Amino acid sequence: MKLVILDRDGVINHDSAQFIKSPEEWKPIPGSLEAIARLNQTGYQVVVATNQSGVGRGLLDMATLNAIHDLMHRRLAEVGGQVVAVFYCPHPADAGCSCRKPKAGLFEEIGRRFDVDLAGVPAIGDSLRDLQAAAAVGASPMLVLTGKGTKTRRDGGLPEGTQVYANLAEAVGALCP
Repeated sequence: MKLVILDRDGVINHDSAQFIKSPEEWKPIPGSLEAIARLNQTGYQVVVATNQSGVGRGLLDMATLNAIHDLMHRRLAEVGGQVVAVFYCPHPADAGCSCRKPKAGLFEEIGRRFDVDLAGVPAIGDSLRDLQAAAAVGASPMLVLTGKGTKTRRDGGLPEGTQVYANLAEAVGALCP
């Protein structure tokens, strides 16, 4: 199985320092939905792994998070794209859980659920913690410069072998030439 793991905020949709707290605040980055459709058309299964501490902080409830993801799925379907699963950590940063990136819990769960070794699986994110979680399971970290990506690159400390792309569409172009 060909699998790609994507972060959500800053990769698929515009990020916000105040969190994405409603479907109305969820706005796709131009070209990102079409990039996911291209992945699907070339045989990739696309999975999202996202920290959503706004749930644990009480900024949004599970029904609202589900509504945001429902909107994402509907918008993807309009362009022929599909995300087969969304894995999320609802815990705040101080919870000490194993699922919050940069820890590898979400990625390990993806590997178990899909019964796949994540070694070499492309994992696309805009923050250092996305890349660190990917590297921890042997996935191939790919940084996009959307969202927090430009700051992430400027701050340095990227895992060895991290590939850098302007946006999701460019990263997908490298995966699906």
